[in-house]
Amino acid sequence: MGNLNGKVSLVTGASRGIGEATALRLAEIGSSLFLAADGTAEELEAVARECRRLSPVGAEAKWGIFDLAEVGQAEKMATAAIESFGRADVLVNNAGVRCRKPFGELTHEDYDLVMTVNLRAPIFASQAVLPAMRRQGGGRIINVASQMGMVAKQDLSLYSTSKAALIHLTRSMALELAKDGIAVNAVSPGPIETPYTIERLRDLPGFRETALAYVPLGRLGKPGEVAEAIVFLASCDGNFVHGHNLVIDGGHVIH
Repeated sequence: MGNLNGKVSLVTGASRGIGEATALRLAEIGSSLFLAADGTAEELEAVARECRRLSPVGAEAKWGIFDLAEVGQAEKMATAAIESFGRADVLVNNAGVRCRKPFGELTHEDYDLVMTVNLRAPIFASQAVLPAMRRQGGGRIINVASQMGMVAKQDLSLYSTSKAALIHLTRSMALELAKDGIAVNAVSPGPIETPYTIERLRDLPGFRETALAYVPLGRLGKPGEVAEAIVFLASCDGNFVHGHNLVIDGGHVIH
């Protein structure tokens, strides 16, 4: 991997899980960070403090609380990041929400929340960083999709649809933004030990066995393993990886 000294990365959903792991890893290779989430100030400042500690070049880490379910918040977030640092080199669209309901019981409210956070926010956050990236001569956008965008699972039709759309959005963005030197890719994690998964492991007997039933490696992934893939896409010296969806699921989708 290259380094990101002097570069600025904006990471959404950065207060925990994959977003937190990604922010820490980006800090380790020199990037300044703007951390965005709908969490608490205490959570975000804790991650920012650790990013500052890990930076080999004394890079800064700033943060803001944004509810990406609200119209205009994605643009406001991107503007805050660019105003804080004067540039935007990497955007990681990581924030996401799930809805577990049988098809037939979905509501308009469920649809609006899932599609707004999982699809609308990446669209408008990406559009909002384009002027800065174009002025700089390029950038990297990484969308965090899911293996569920490629396979079907009980009670996840709405979530899966949003992630399938995000994967296709990645391809469309890559096609249109290549001329600007902006590399656009996606990662699709499988079952990962995020706070959400850990909670379900604690509360649902048999969940671990169900989650691992189709994972040939026989274990859950770590947030840091997804972060490594994101950081590769953000920092690799060459940008010939373009419009790709990198699956990180222990082999789940090969079935």
